[in-house]
Amino acid sequence: MDRESFIHLTKPAIAGSATASPLQVVICAQALFAILDHSLRRSPDQERVIGTLLGVRSEDGTEIEIRNCFAVGHNESQEQVEVDMDYHKQMYNLHLKANPKEVLVGWYATSPELNTFSALIQNFYASNGDGTYPHPAVHLTVSSNPGKDISCRTYISSSVGITPDRAADSCLFVPVPFEIKYAETERNALESLSLGRTSLDRQVNNIVDIQSLEVGIVELLDMINRAGNYVSQVIAGEATPSVAIGQSLLNTLNLAPKIDGMELEKLFNTHLQDVLLVSYLANTIQTQIDLSNKLATTTSIAAQPQKTDHKRQQRERD
Repeated sequence: MDRESFIHLTKPAIAGSATASPLQVVICAQALFAILDHSLRRSPDQERVIGTLLGVRSEDGTEIEIRNCFAVGHNESQEQVEVDMDYHKQMYNLHLKANPKEVLVGWYATSPELNTFSALIQNFYASNGDGTYPHPAVHLTVSSNPGKDISCRTYISSSVGITPDRAADSCLFVPVPFEIKYAETERNALESLSLGRTSLDRQVNNIVDIQSLEVGIVELLDMINRAGNYVSQVIAGEATPSVAIGQSLLNTLNLAPKIDGMELEKLFNTHLQDVLLVSYLANTIQTQIDLSNKLATTTSIAAQPQKTDHKRQQRERD
């Protein structure tokens, strides 16, 4: 047979490993917000925007954490695509000076579509020298259509081609699992932003500690009710039992402290009183400081005319 009639496929391999290994991609909320901001600021004639992903890798290269990103200008038509690679290199070098631990891990696009142009850009980011080689480059797609839910996908690529020239503009995108990671402070900010969805003016008032505690208790009670309803349905034969859900519920129950209900309520009330006492003392001290500042300012203003009159009387006697 003619060997040129075959299509050659290359499995994506991890550096230092002879076999292909699945990647676990962790996306920080900060990078995701930067991508969405870039999408909102794009020109009306642009269907999608692209940029460079920066982050850290685990020692074996099987886990990648995307921490940061920056936009890269490009022009795309039906016939060709132009990417400002000089700008990409300059921005990457500047970023390394500020964050030397965050290296190049891939690129993003605000469109779920994968085409020939995506393969060209992917091969550049995965190339030897300026790319992520010998590690695979991660391609993150974020759909940012107004009025629709935001969906993300992560891929790594595998070379596909009959000839080396054809393999340069072709690749097979392999999906890899991912998760979105955010800190506790970022979670509170996201919850505050979500409260503005039902507001006509899209404005949300700041939530004080007591209101935050109330919202947390309501959410906890709602989750407990949903878990109880599911268990009741499984016992009654109305729902299919799940081993994973059962194991998760058992682990959660094991984390609960073995304390009597009355004792737990007493501890909670004592802690609440301590918090209220500290808050009252802090407000009292702040009030005393403000009052002291006002009295000092008033005394200084009242003493100023007396000093002026004394100088005037001295001049008159002279």
